[in-house]
Amino acid sequence: MPQQEAAVTVANGAPEPAGVKSARRAIDLIETFAANDVWLSLSDLHARTGFPRSSLHGLLRTLLEAGWLEVDTNTARYRLGVRALICGTAYLDRDPVVPYATEALERIREKTGYTAHFARREGTDVVYLETRESRHSTHLVSRVGRTLPTHATALGKALLAELTHDEIDGLLTGELSALTPNTITTADALHAECAKTRERGYASEIEEGSLGVRCVAAVIPYRIPGTDAISCSMPVTEVTDADAQRVGELLAEITAELGQQLRRAGIR
Repeated sequence: MPQQEAAVTVANGAPEPAGVKSARRAIDLIETFAANDVWLSLSDLHARTGFPRSSLHGLLRTLLEAGWLEVDTNTARYRLGVRALICGTAYLDRDPVVPYATEALERIREKTGYTAHFARREGTDVVYLETRESRHSTHLVSRVGRTLPTHATALGKALLAELTHDEIDGLLTGELSALTPNTITTADALHAECAKTRERGYASEIEEGSLGVRCVAAVIPYRIPGTDAISCSMPVTEVTDADAQRVGELLAEITAELGQQLRRAGIR
């Protein structure tokens, strides 16, 4: 019988049972798979997590048996399994905001012809919860469930603008990575963008998150500070500054109406 892992000490000085430690490692392992779009071997996971190989063997077997992982038996590499999708879908099915946001996305797509997204801030990232593609889009892969850094997106900047200067600095303590040559990578530039966002009522970015795309976004004002926002993605070659402004103002109007709907429905 394998030796049981010893208890560890947590911040308050109390011992943490080995079972709790294993649960934490299982969660970290699932998130490691979610952050990588390739099949991962035990050696890959050891390098990424630092977990002992003996622990990884047991965790992988347990997650595989539970359906959270799939394995390629020819290469002994793993990836996320169908249970991850089932649980992710359950989150969306049970979120009371999603049906309201979906209606708003439909309105925005009909009025603008562009792709619309609904997202929520999770720490330093925005998580895409719903998307309505432009009818002329050739992009067939849903963005739902994917994340991007707040500083590199109009959605993220709209949500960061809900915070104070000090709150933003406390949140974004690390380096601001560049997704494209146009991504903001300094705190001063980010604060300036947040100030502009507060003044005009919507956020804007040009090819900061993806080359060839410009976006505008506005917060849904039903929580303080706002946690959710809606954006519109537009081909940079087909949109003028005046066009982007009109879409941004439309988003600010529709999200304000959506915020009122949610508050009237008692959704917080």
